[in-house]
Amino acid sequence: MLVLKNIVKDYVTSDIVVHALRNVNLKFRRNEFVSIVGASGCGKTTTLNIVGGLDRYTSGDLIIEGISTKDYTDSDWDAYRNHRIGFVFQSYNLITHLDIFSNVELSLTLSGVSKSERKRLVLDALEKVGLKEYAYKKPNQLSGGQMQRVAIARALVNDPDIVLADEPTGALDSVTSVQVMDILKEIAKDKLVIMVTHNMPLAEAYSTRIITFKDGEVISDSDPYEEESKETDKKVPQKRTSMNFLTAIKLSFNNLKTKLGRTLITSIAGSIGIVGVACVLAVSSGFTNYIDGMQKDELSGFPIQINTQTILVEEIYENMSGMEGNHLPEFPDENKIYSYQPISMSQLIHTNPLSEEYTDYIKQNIEGTDLVSSVTYGYGLNINILNMNSEGNVYKVSNSSVGWQQLIGDEEFILSQYDLLRNGKYPTDSSEVLLVVDKYNRLTNSQIAALGYESKSEYSFDEIIGHEFKLVTNNDYYKYNSEKNIYEVNKDLDSMYNSPNSKTLKISGILRVKKDASSAFMDNGIVYTDELMTEMLSNAYESDVVIAQMKEENKEYNVLTGKPMTESSLKNQLISLGGSKIPTSINIYPVSFESKEAITTILDKYNLNEDGTKKPSKEQIVYTDLAASVTNAMSTMIDAIKIVLVVFASISLIVSSVMIGIITYVSVVERTKEIGVLRSLGARKKDIKRVFSAEVLIIGFAAGLIGVGFTYLISIPANQIVLNLAQIPNLAALKITDSITLVVISMILTFVAGLIPSNVAAKKDPVVALRTE
Repeated sequence: MLVLKNIVKDYVTSDIVVHALRNVNLKFRRNEFVSIVGASGCGKTTTLNIVGGLDRYTSGDLIIEGISTKDYTDSDWDAYRNHRIGFVFQSYNLITHLDIFSNVELSLTLSGVSKSERKRLVLDALEKVGLKEYAYKKPNQLSGGQMQRVAIARALVNDPDIVLADEPTGALDSVTSVQVMDILKEIAKDKLVIMVTHNMPLAEAYSTRIITFKDGEVISDSDPYEEESKETDKKVPQKRTSMNFLTAIKLSFNNLKTKLGRTLITSIAGSIGIVGVACVLAVSSGFTNYIDGMQKDELSGFPIQINTQTILVEEIYENMSGMEGNHLPEFPDENKIYSYQPISMSQLIHTNPLSEEYTDYIKQNIEGTDLVSSVTYGYGLNINILNMNSEGNVYKVSNSSVGWQQLIGDEEFILSQYDLLRNGKYPTDSSEVLLVVDKYNRLTNSQIAALGYESKSEYSFDEIIGHEFKLVTNNDYYKYNSEKNIYEVNKDLDSMYNSPNSKTLKISGILRVKKDASSAFMDNGIVYTDELMTEMLSNAYESDVVIAQMKEENKEYNVLTGKPMTESSLKNQLISLGGSKIPTSINIYPVSFESKEAITTILDKYNLNEDGTKKPSKEQIVYTDLAASVTNAMSTMIDAIKIVLVVFASISLIVSSVMIGIITYVSVVERTKEIGVLRSLGARKKDIKRVFSAEVLIIGFAAGLIGVGFTYLISIPANQIVLNLAQIPNLAALKITDSITLVVISMILTFVAGLIPSNVAAKKDPVVALRTE
């Protein structure tokens, strides 16, 4: 069954060639006990390694079952060792971090035997050598003889055709040696047993055949086998060996457990980079959550504004940076100068073509839906206000001096951003207005004067709350002069003030921006309700001066001055008099951040044609999303900071990964003999690589878990400190997805760092590895 034909083995070191075997020719029977004897260095062990497929012959041929091995690949030799060969070594070569059962099981695992079948075969093999009850003990808990019997059980468990024993009794006492030889003799009844030994008495007592070597040659053979064997070049397919990844993980995990202290320190060192990156991501995520929360809780109520004119912010940036319409590379090498036309500021202001059609679109699709709390419309109407001072004198109040403006938003939103100061109340009807002061409770001197108060440094709330104004109608404010054929401002202030048509307005409360408000969106001065605006607009639209100005014959001249005017001037005149139903501004107040997204989608849809293409720029309505503008700026800044910090933190991550690679190389050196044992059992090079790849993956996984876990741990006190100092809750909030990603990244980096050591391990010569102490 086994033939060595003209086997030559040379070892070349520098310029020296050592002839280990010289034309060795041997044939072996299927079942016999062969002892190879001779002096040290005569080629005994080299012959054994060549027969076992651990070493390659220089020339000649090893013939197995009539099949030449000249064309065997590495995979063929691995399969040969696993299925046909069982090794018994002088130093036992058990893997110390595995229990007895796992040591014996290894070759079966490489063969792809099922788990239940493996258990049966391992226990049977251990029972044959009398060690079944020691199955789950570690090798260091056994005596030398017991360990050798475990090695024999491992050699037999896969039912090999050939058992190779290299000095199996060399490390045993005489009594134990006899026990081991008895087992080998029993095995030789139905298998080929080839033993290398220096113990001639044992060889003579137990062997059926003794072959003597000297200087790499066979000098005697007590029972040569001369039967002719049929040879063929056909290679019989053998079942390939394969170590599954779970086995590799088990081997590596058990090895790491034996060096728990070093493993833990390595994992902690590897986690330093993970902690750095995790902290950056946690703070970034926390800030993002804070901004999102601010949008939803505070900024979501900020209006989407649609004004007559809107500044195109993006175009301004492009124009300032020279990017608009620029398809040229930066710093060109050509010796040329290119001309371009910069955009004027007038081109950066977009005029929205607000119309009744657009107002109807808002009313039909947005106003009144559950997406908004309110929609307010501004009309640019001049308000006719009279006031009476403490001396009883009536005077006109300039809109600009006091700062008359319409309330922006509903009561809930306004009171979420502003405090209604004591003794005041929110308007319940159109006759009540509010006074807005700054955070210092201040008004300008001109605003105080417009309210009709004498100049002094301070005023009580009681003086202000309840103060009254008179809102005068257009018909009282503008009187027709038939001689001049124009309308003039009524100079009889007392009659206007006391007119039954005039409406009394009263300050019902004082507003001041909250300490934690997102923004003070209203100017200081008087603010009035939407209901009052509706009343004023309705009254003004039906007034005599507006009707006169809208007549066809009057459209080319100003009814207040009698002078000619353009179409644009007419439009502005009607707006100021209240003769236009087209708003000059629209404020849309979403009920939530999610609804804001839905509203902007509806607004964007208006700018599309029926076929889905964009309308011309002049026909588009551009809106301003205040909440998005604020948060986008903050998000951009946070993202930029995050990238910079992650880059710096990643340096420590890479350094720690390199360190893990070095530790893995140390592990390769420490486990060299284990590598040899695995190769002798049929493990492939890729299996060895898999073992060490599994080891670095375990370390990387542990480093990732430690880093992420430590980040979560330190986030608890850090969040409490920030909450106390800055009132920002959960500043460090590492996402689960980021945690998983960091663990995966840690494993990937350690895997990459372990590639070189793993390759070194896979390329180790199994014969050299087995000799390593």
